Amino acid sequence: MAILLTVKVFPAAGRQVFMLDKSGTIKCFLKSQAEKGKANDELVKLLAAKLTVSRQSIMILKGVTSQRKTIKITTPLTLEEIFQALGIGYQQSLAKE
Repeated sequence: MAILLTVKVFPAAGRQVFMLDKSGTIKCFLKSQAEKGKANDELVKLLAAKLTVSRQSIMILKGVTSQRKTIKITTPLTLEEIFQALGIGYQQSLAKE
């Protein structure tokens, strides 16, 4: 099963963390700079590690050079399980829709 996530990325933030803002947007803070694909690589590695899937299971569909990215994750996990693995509240995101 494939799941699409829209994530707003903040490169060079000095930390690696996922958060959900008040509008329901998933934010990802990364250590890497936004140059030569470093932040995108870090994002894919971080997602793969947190979701315990291979890096090949994660693809940036839109926003390779943008702060806002659409990511396709091929996994048997549900959306709720993905949010839990990322440490963000699934119920919070539903309340914002």
